[in-house]
Amino acid sequence: MFTHLIPDAQAPVTQADASQRFMRLLQTAVTEGTLHKLLLSKYSGAEDKLERLTVREVVLRGERQLSFLWRYQTKDVTKNHAMGEGLALIQDLLGTQFQNAHLHTPSEEVQLAFSRKGKPSLRVSRLAPAEQAAAGAATSHDKEKQRYLSLQKPFWMDLGLTHELKGEPALVPAMSRKWKQINKFIEIFAAALKTSGLADSPDVHVADFGSGKGYLTFAMYDWLREQGKDAQVTGVELRDDMVKLCSTAAVRHGLTGLRFDQGDVRSYTPARLDVMIALHACDIATDYAIHLGLRAGAQVIMCSPCCHKQIRPQMKMPKMLRPMLQHGIHLGQEAEMVTDSLRALLLEAEGYETQVFEFIALEHTSKNKMILAIKKTGAAAEAHAAARPELLAQIAEIKRFYGLREQCLETLLAA
Repeated sequence: MFTHLIPDAQAPVTQADASQRFMRLLQTAVTEGTLHKLLLSKYSGAEDKLERLTVREVVLRGERQLSFLWRYQTKDVTKNHAMGEGLALIQDLLGTQFQNAHLHTPSEEVQLAFSRKGKPSLRVSRLAPAEQAAAGAATSHDKEKQRYLSLQKPFWMDLGLTHELKGEPALVPAMSRKWKQINKFIEIFAAALKTSGLADSPDVHVADFGSGKGYLTFAMYDWLREQGKDAQVTGVELRDDMVKLCSTAAVRHGLTGLRFDQGDVRSYTPARLDVMIALHACDIATDYAIHLGLRAGAQVIMCSPCCHKQIRPQMKMPKMLRPMLQHGIHLGQEAEMVTDSLRALLLEAEGYETQVFEFIALEHTSKNKMILAIKKTGAAAEAHAAARPELLAQIAEIKRFYGLREQCLETLLAA
């Protein structure tokens, strides 16, 4: 598609040429309807906690527009723009607020990068036929993947996930990824529930810590009710405006058994807790959430950690790893791996079958790791006691190897 726009690779390229050529390629993709995604990253502007910007094409009321998804550390903000207005805004952002741009189409990938001195460089890669076919399949809406939830439920409109289109509820285009994440979470939970002690339980009590706008809280409640279970689901959130929004929606639609409380995981104590959820709890808040689940005897614990800050300052680089860990990015990744490995081992030592895995593709969210723990029952629980000393010894050895003085969850369990 772009081949006729790419000059000879050997020809000299001025700084202005790289940026202008990128914009011409983007305009061509928009004109031909082949824009899959535009990702702007490496933010250098003044806005606090802004991480990246994703741009996609949407059709609203029959008009093609560009949907801008501004991703912050704690929230997502979506704004739609007319084509010309959106393209002009992208051009203003390149090299001033975002230093990297990655354009995806079904046949090419185009990358624009600005050096520290502001010099732009352009790279265009043509996808192989197999990759083109995969990209085409990813953007096709002809075949919908299995969804565990229904968009027809009226509460989704209260939460901004759906809107009315020709008299029917329809997914807001900018929320398509969020919808996939929600369904993927329910898919994982459904599998965990089958293998837990809750499989045959007529009622299930769930607490969702840091529930935010309530997407997962409503989803858990709705799915459990659809399975015929008496779901008692509570969203716990610090922000009062989010609690009011979700509580109003739950009351409006008569969702008995669904409630939202303002509270902190460090001090909130539920009367009964079967399933503990904590997605994107910052740093040691994840440890407090896990500890609460353990203390309450939760059958299922589901966490998606972020902001691993406690371990990294303590880490002493073992001599054999110093050549690798001298790089900050590697040290950060190592600290993250060590933190979540210790959490998983501590959960196992407390009698849980534990897995750590990516629960959603990295392109959807950078916070895509999940710690899933299911409480062992019956013979498995009895056999676990023999393995506990070995697990505790492994934890002690890891701490010794990295020179760690303290890990929050271990400290909470020892108190």
